[in-house]
Amino acid sequence: MRVVVVGGGVSGLTAARDLAETGVDVLVLEATGEVGGKLRRGEVSGTAVDVGAEAMINRRPEGVALATELALPLTHPTPASSRIWTRDALRPLPRTLMGAPLDLDQLERAGILSPDGMARARRQLVQQVTGDESVGEAVAQRFGPEVVDRLVEPLLGGVYAGQARQISIRSAVPQLADLLGRTEFTLPVPPPDAPPVFAAVDGGMWRLVAAAADDLRAQPGVEVRVGSPVTAVRRTGYGFVVATAGGDEAADALVLATPAAPTARLLGDLAPTAAAELERIGYASVAVVTFAFDASAPGVAEALDVGASGFLVPPVDGRAVKASTFSFAKWDWVREAADGLLVLRTSLGRFGEEATLQVPDDELVRASLTDLAAATGLTAAPVDAVVQRWGAGLPQYWVGHSERIARIRAAVAAVPGLAVCGAAYDGVGIPACIASGHAAAAALSR
Repeated sequence: MRVVVVGGGVSGLTAARDLAETGVDVLVLEATGEVGGKLRRGEVSGTAVDVGAEAMINRRPEGVALATELALPLTHPTPASSRIWTRDALRPLPRTLMGAPLDLDQLERAGILSPDGMARARRQLVQQVTGDESVGEAVAQRFGPEVVDRLVEPLLGGVYAGQARQISIRSAVPQLADLLGRTEFTLPVPPPDAPPVFAAVDGGMWRLVAAAADDLRAQPGVEVRVGSPVTAVRRTGYGFVVATAGGDEAADALVLATPAAPTARLLGDLAPTAAAELERIGYASVAVVTFAFDASAPGVAEALDVGASGFLVPPVDGRAVKASTFSFAKWDWVREAADGLLVLRTSLGRFGEEATLQVPDDELVRASLTDLAAATGLTAAPVDAVVQRWGAGLPQYWVGHSERIARIRAAVAAVPGLAVCGAAYDGVGIPACIASGHAAAAALSR
């Protein structure tokens, strides 16, 4: 049996590994020049860094399990805490569940809301969330619109680069839907010995996909081919024919581990119902700008010594960046690798703001430096800056997303030997994408 996996991101590599373990031949076709998807290695001033996803949820098992299988050491963030840059100050980020406040006294001390906004948040109008609705609408009903604008928006923006009043509460934060209907909006404070929320591969998350690809290439009957875009797939009496620039590839089974739009194009004839639904999934484009600053340059250490791991920015504040991660403060491995340099990064772009990214790289660098100066007082010139663009990089889980995915999966399941996986379906985080790859392989192994 031969399986073709289209897409060499973490979902596709996971599906390929699972299938190879069953003894079938596997061909992975990746359109770009390198595997990894949104896990990618970059270099700033000679230091290897992540220019895509930099961490994964530690309390969900799939990512940690894959790293362990590949003998990759894990690390966790330092105790440095996040800030919200709003109302012209870097303010402590209070305890929340995706922006919905779990400690109103802490929220008030942070000064994130106006007095009127704080008074509305304290009124807490309890209402059951029935069916699906947007995270923004549900939180606004209980705590008021200012909580959405200054807390929910920046937190959701960090995950989806989306808009709170469009993102589905059932698909994105199902726990929040239940909690909003309770009289007491609270969760237990994690004990001091609780496992860390986040983890990363020591040396960079890009090492996870690099090791997975190396592991695949070492297995008999497996080929990982980069620079090989797939232009079409068609059904035959025995399986599938996959058309590439280098010629047709025969497959007994097929996994499409590609974003929604290319998957829709490939499924147009095979599964038209699934294709039509996939076309309705929106994507946000973002850019990540990574900087290296000389730690000994005048004013650098003073400006960045704020005890923070970075900050989030509410769109209502009208800034260019939506977040900044002080990588040197968040990850010990970054600080050690970039000896004498302070590495940090900014991210820009939200859904519907694609035009703001359609400028040369140096304009994104300038806009980031302007906002960093306003937020922290940092005015030194960087030693180096690298821009990584992620066009149509983040799927949007709009209201009704789970029902749409159910329809897609039903249509795909009606085509024997076909499976799909990736960030568009059941979660955008690394563990969720790995789980999606496992599920695709399992569907073909039944």
